[in-house]
Amino acid sequence: MHIALTGGRVSVMLNAVQLGISKVGVGILIACFAILPMFLAITAGKKIDAHGSFRAMWLASLISTIGAFVPWVWPHWSTLAIAAISIGIGHMGFQIAVQGLLGDSDPVVRLKNYSWFAMAMAVSGFSGPLIAGLSIDYIGHHWAFFMLMLCPAAAFFAVNRLRPILLKSHQPQLKQEQSSGMGDLWKIRSLRYALISNLLLASAWDTHYFVVPLYGVQLGFSATTIGFILAVFSAATFVIRILLPFIQKWVKPWAMIHFAMISAAVYFVIYPWMSQAWVLMMLSFMLGLSLGSTQPSILSLLQQHAPAGRRAEVFGMRMALVNGSQVSMPLAFGALGAISGIMPLFWLTSVALATGAWLTRRSGKDSDK
Repeated sequence: MHIALTGGRVSVMLNAVQLGISKVGVGILIACFAILPMFLAITAGKKIDAHGSFRAMWLASLISTIGAFVPWVWPHWSTLAIAAISIGIGHMGFQIAVQGLLGDSDPVVRLKNYSWFAMAMAVSGFSGPLIAGLSIDYIGHHWAFFMLMLCPAAAFFAVNRLRPILLKSHQPQLKQEQSSGMGDLWKIRSLRYALISNLLLASAWDTHYFVVPLYGVQLGFSATTIGFILAVFSAATFVIRILLPFIQKWVKPWAMIHFAMISAAVYFVIYPWMSQAWVLMMLSFMLGLSLGSTQPSILSLLQQHAPAGRRAEVFGMRMALVNGSQVSMPLAFGALGAISGIMPLFWLTSVALATGAWLTRRSGKDSDK
């Protein structure tokens, strides 16, 4: 499912450029991945808390499969939008369900479960852009969607095979309090700190995926080269997540989060000054080490501080905030890029990360205590 998302973003972006769509139009298409998930994530979390994971995973994988299928049949800006919307919704529902399942484990092994989950996401983050780039260069733009379609289709059949286990695993819990929104969850300080930090880091992650392909096209790189730059980033997230069980013995979660923010801010300052592919790959790898180090800790913190019976809702809240950023950022960056070029987009992200690290420094220390 994550391959469909990471590869789908690259395919939609490069297909849109090939069709002659403007930077603003490309920003709108990329925002389509997150528009509906932004509004539906919290509701989806509540439904998963109430009814279990099987329905959400089954429907999510089916929607993503159909979405990737459409532009393969008819490459057009409208079908690119359909693909973006469908893949975004599918990934949202599937990820919330899986995160809730992993969080049902004993606290002793919960962080280890999320580390395995993060490593799997790193593999798919590496594979998606690489599949998209190679497919575009060697078999054509629209055939990239066919290759990506095979992945959620495989997930669909796997979920059907797992149906008895997934249905049996659901154990509804009574909620501590009723809520119609996320206001009461936002009042929980430990959750709020973790959500803000996750939002900043996820925004930096998405900035990299949005701006680098445009920067690569500006430099005249092939789709394969752009795919490799993005794939190296994901390879770095896999490497750091293999090492996390050792690192987490010595480094507290908030220290790791703040280090990731500061180091990523430095890399975003340097990035637009470089034009050689191997240098960009090296910077992409270093950025992947920084941004890839925090997800297991953040997911574990959210699970730890979520009210009883509302785990999936908390993950839905996280998804809603992240998708809100994914909607606004491509639109704003697309418009700004059309006016001022690519370079300021890197620097704005750097400023946001540095500011976020400074604003949450005391919050993180208090939360660790």
